[in-house]
Amino acid sequence: MRLEHVFIPYGGYWCTPFVKWQGNFASLHPIPFAAEVIRRSLTERGTATTAFDGLHLGMTVPAKASFYGAPWLAGLIGVQTITGPTINQACATSARVLAGASAEVEAGNGTGRAILCVTADRTSNGPHVFYPNPLGPGGKGESEDWVWDNFQCDPFAGISMIETAENVARDEEITTLEQNEVALLRHEQYQAALADDAAFHRRYMVTPIEVNPSGKKRLATVTDDEGIYPTTSDGLLKLKPVVPGGTVTFGGQTYPADGNAGMIVTTRERAREFSRDSSVEVRVVAFAEGRAEKGFMPKANVPAARRALEQAGIAIEDVQAIKTHNPFAVNDIYFAREMGVKVMEMNNYGSSLIWGHPQGPTGMRLIIELIEELALLGGGYGLFTGCAAGDSAAAVVVQVSDA
Repeated sequence: MRLEHVFIPYGGYWCTPFVKWQGNFASLHPIPFAAEVIRRSLTERGTATTAFDGLHLGMTVPAKASFYGAPWLAGLIGVQTITGPTINQACATSARVLAGASAEVEAGNGTGRAILCVTADRTSNGPHVFYPNPLGPGGKGESEDWVWDNFQCDPFAGISMIETAENVARDEEITTLEQNEVALLRHEQYQAALADDAAFHRRYMVTPIEVNPSGKKRLATVTDDEGIYPTTSDGLLKLKPVVPGGTVTFGGQTYPADGNAGMIVTTRERAREFSRDSSVEVRVVAFAEGRAEKGFMPKANVPAARRALEQAGIAIEDVQAIKTHNPFAVNDIYFAREMGVKVMEMNNYGSSLIWGHPQGPTGMRLIIELIEELALLGGGYGLFTGCAAGDSAAAVVVQVSDA
């Protein structure tokens, strides 16, 4: 899908820190938590909630009453007049939320629609689901742990997500040592985001966050990402592959997390109204999806990225910055080989391999960081791509330029 009339206000986005599951955000319901962050973020930007014509919510892990999704969230932020879809597309949720909102704005052909895009997930304390089955033995039903069981088995491919990474590693002869080198590099890149009192994070991150679920007692104050451990070459070498006979260690894969992110999608004129710097223009150029062969999920980033670049009418050589959702170091190694880019030139300032994966918000944070990196570079095209459950992937091309 190529887009002509869709813009993101520069600074018209935000993200909480990401906290490793069962950490300081584990007690927060994702929808009221997102509403609190939205109200705070819009107030800080001087933007009224009444400025929006619709709300698109991305959420992949059910929570109590999340059946009401986007309309509930809209009510919590004080805008009962708007509504919109609630979208679940696993790790591609953020890209799909952005694509849906962009299509709505594009269809208006510049008529001024402004869509509030929100992604929120809590992998902590995920639901334990029981499915009645009167035809089961003795009427016995079926059950699943929503988060854990779905990590462990793709019902179509019949294997776990880590096994898809092992399939690619074996197919492409990617060693543990090569994965360790990428993991260490990604940790080093993340340190740039923490420099100067985390100046890069302060460009978009909502902080500090007081964790007070009962409204009576503060449980914690979260000032930045939590759950990231110091990494060294020697430490990575000591880790054994998770799957016997495999190559992927815990150092070469991401971990579940909690958090939320938001973004405004609108027309050029209204983007200037919402922007924190109207001289900077951010355009959504293209969106595409792709799929890999069964059981090879990390490969899906390549066809998705190629289609997005084709829709945008540019080549990979025209891209100034690349961000990937990399649940496994294998993802980036394969992508770099196939696309002809250098591993060290991707994912500056961090990626989901390092700061975790709260599912829905992951891609939105990566797109936000992509925009900010392009702004620091003086503009240009940026590419986001991220794999998702079902051997699928999504990709987005954005352009940052002078207004």
